[in-house]
Amino acid sequence: MSRDFVISIDAMGGDRGPAAIVDGMARSARKNNEIGFIVHGDAEKLEKLVRKRGLADICQIRNTPDVVAMDEKPSVAMRKGRDSSMWHTLQAVATGEARVALSSGNTGALMAMSMLVLRKAPGVDRPAIAVLWPAEKPQGFNVVLDMGADVRADPRNLLEYAVMGAEYARLGLGIQQPRVGLLNVGTEKTKGRAQLAEADDVLLEFAAREGADLTYRGYVEGNDIPGDKVDVVVTDGFTGNIALKTAEGTAAFIRKALKDAFAHSPLSRFGALFALTSLKRMQRRIDPRRVNGGVFLGLNGAVVKSHGGADATGFSSAIKLAFQMAKTDFSQRVAQQVAKLAAERDTPGAESGAVRGNA
Repeated sequence: MSRDFVISIDAMGGDRGPAAIVDGMARSARKNNEIGFIVHGDAEKLEKLVRKRGLADICQIRNTPDVVAMDEKPSVAMRKGRDSSMWHTLQAVATGEARVALSSGNTGALMAMSMLVLRKAPGVDRPAIAVLWPAEKPQGFNVVLDMGADVRADPRNLLEYAVMGAEYARLGLGIQQPRVGLLNVGTEKTKGRAQLAEADDVLLEFAAREGADLTYRGYVEGNDIPGDKVDVVVTDGFTGNIALKTAEGTAAFIRKALKDAFAHSPLSRFGALFALTSLKRMQRRIDPRRVNGGVFLGLNGAVVKSHGGADATGFSSAIKLAFQMAKTDFSQRVAQQVAKLAAERDTPGAESGAVRGNA
């Protein structure tokens, strides 16, 4: 396998089985001649699928006897999953055989295994999951984190998320001075929990420092997530995951409602023919498959989490994201930013509450 950017793939994770994953690999390989794959799972099944899709020359298959179930507790997966496709997918990145690990499997188990196999980057308290969220702006997306890596987040964690999310916006969206907002129930200073008010102060102090690589815009609300007020939206994993699932459900509802409306009568079906181009454009804009993939930030290695229900189109989008991460040395550059923050925070006699994290 002579491809320059090798992606390690957990072929047994997700709801649709290995066929959808291999189909997604084939779609990506047709568009990109720089990627190769190490695929982990049931070798007998995978060999047939890989041959059928014409991927044998760019794909190594590693047989793994176990699979982490989607409903398995992370603690159980950690104890029993060392022969699983998920574990070996991460090991290939840890040993340098692959640039990025990609899985559609159990999110909690994947994060727990990632922290054990790859370790947290220096200075990181809690890793986060970031996603690109479709937005009304020239770049087309905002960065939102955390999407569920940890339901808790104190002011120090939210500052780390802001730094990591800003670096993602620089590398992924080309925004040199990202605008960061803190998700809240309102934009007024009196709104929200006490910890959010403390995090707001921390972020204000940090952004005011000379050489800060981000601009802090204060509190933002849920309707700002797809807007152009900020480039990075920071929140805890509990709130972020609910927002993500709500958006996915709303997009699915809109697609079905439009389909039902245009199928209601012969006249509405006739009208749909005239609106077909616009409808397809709108469907593409709200299709979560084209931005499938959450990025694990704050690890000594690159990991992408695909949606568990992703089809071939969605998984191909996640591979594209993984390739972009590999090509930009994404995880190393994010780790450098957090290490820089940690060094400043731990400097004896540092005056800034933001540097100390108000701990």
